[in-house]
Amino acid sequence: MRRPALLLASAILLAGCDVPSLGMPDPVSKEGQHVDSLWRLFVVAGAIVFALVVGLILYAGIRFRRRNDDVPNQNAYNIPVEVIYTVTPILVVALLFGLTVAAQRKLTSTNAADPLVVEVTGFQWGWRFDFPAQHVTVQGAGEVSPPSIDLPVDRTVRFVLRTDDVIHSFWVPTFLEKRDLIQGIDNQVEITPTQLGVYRGRCAEFCGLDHWRMPFDLHVVTQGEFDAWVRGHPGATP
Repeated sequence: MRRPALLLASAILLAGCDVPSLGMPDPVSKEGQHVDSLWRLFVVAGAIVFALVVGLILYAGIRFRRRNDDVPNQNAYNIPVEVIYTVTPILVVALLFGLTVAAQRKLTSTNAADPLVVEVTGFQWGWRFDFPAQHVTVQGAGEVSPPSIDLPVDRTVRFVLRTDDVIHSFWVPTFLEKRDLIQGIDNQVEITPTQLGVYRGRCAEFCGLDHWRMPFDLHVVTQGEFDAWVRGHPGATP
């Protein structure tokens, strides 16, 4: 029973190392780092299990290959082996399930002390971003001039998601999170950007023929630059 535990521990340690993201974009938010770590763990654990299974198949095929016409020993059961191959998958699934639940709780938590509230409204086919405390509204649609807003780095932003018509989906790939906008339901997601830059977001739910024309840009800037951006809007309150 020590070998399965050692393999699981190795998967956790390797997942925490600086290994390639294996198809995932590098996260630019604190919440995205939880998703990235969980993804690395699943990939490493899957690779270890795959290597173990292939290794056992090759071992059995070579070690017990037919050498003569003698009938091999016939055993009705092998209790230790049966216990190992029954308990090991249970341990692996239980560990991955527990880590997934822990990560999910962090991602769905909306209890930041002083978040910047941004009300996001999706419509066919564009976006409206309202900053109620700052009295700023940005609206736009289309690939040529998509709506663009500024967000302060290292400050939690609470996106309140709504739709005026069909279901849309708020998705910024580098945040490694996605939430649906559903009629009658105020979904919320908190994101804490950690890197300066411009990040493209899109609707990730097919919402009609012009679904592809729903990008938006998030400019992650310093707090001073964000305050200046707010002041640039008539009637705004920094």
